[in-house]
Amino acid sequence: MTNNMGNADRIIRAIIGIVLLALIVVFPDASWRWWGLIGIVPLATAIIGWCPAYTILGMNTRGKGA
Repeated sequence: MTNNMGNADRIIRAIIGIVLLALIVVFPDASWRWWGLIGIVPLATAIIGWCPAYTILGMNTRGKGA
């Protein structure tokens, strides 16, 4: 499990994950608030620095040294 995400990619994913998770708090009574749980995925990949989809697709946003 080698890191395959660059810093910009990780920051963007973290922001998206936090925004999606915030939907749960902002709209507690909405029936679609559970979609906010999808925010766990981009937040987790940002923290770990590894994206399984990138591995499958052969992508790497970390740079040439990775």
